[in-house]
Amino acid sequence: MEIKEIVNKLSEKGLRVTPQRIAILSAIIKLNNHPTAENIIEYIKKNHPNISVGTVYKVLDSLVENNLLKKVKSESGIMRYDPTQSNHHHLYCAQTDRIEDYEDEKLDELITGYFNQKGIRNFKIQNIQLQITGTFK
Repeated sequence: MEIKEIVNKLSEKGLRVTPQRIAILSAIIKLNNHPTAENIIEYIKKNHPNISVGTVYKVLDSLVENNLLKKVKSESGIMRYDPTQSNHHHLYCAQTDRIEDYEDEKLDELITGYFNQKGIRNFKIQNIQLQITGTFK
């Protein structure tokens, strides 16, 4: 994603376009690995050494609140960030803590159909996202 697209996404959400927001969202997209806040800070500090850790966390929270990022918790309890907004699932490697996106329309239809038919009493489903745990070969 180019800087222009990032600026447009921030503007569409009514967020001020700041160098910090651009740098952080750009870093997450470039890292392309569901990075932790620490990964993001380490990456950003190379080009923006004066950005504070607090600013990074505040921007991450703002991007999540405005649906530009999703939080993904790994099996080890570590919070990761995902810039992909389309419906998808995750493959989680228990050995390496790596997370990869997994898209399967047929699986989505199967799960959605199941819950449309069966439902969960006293609960309105807004989104279904699987995390499939295993190891990459």
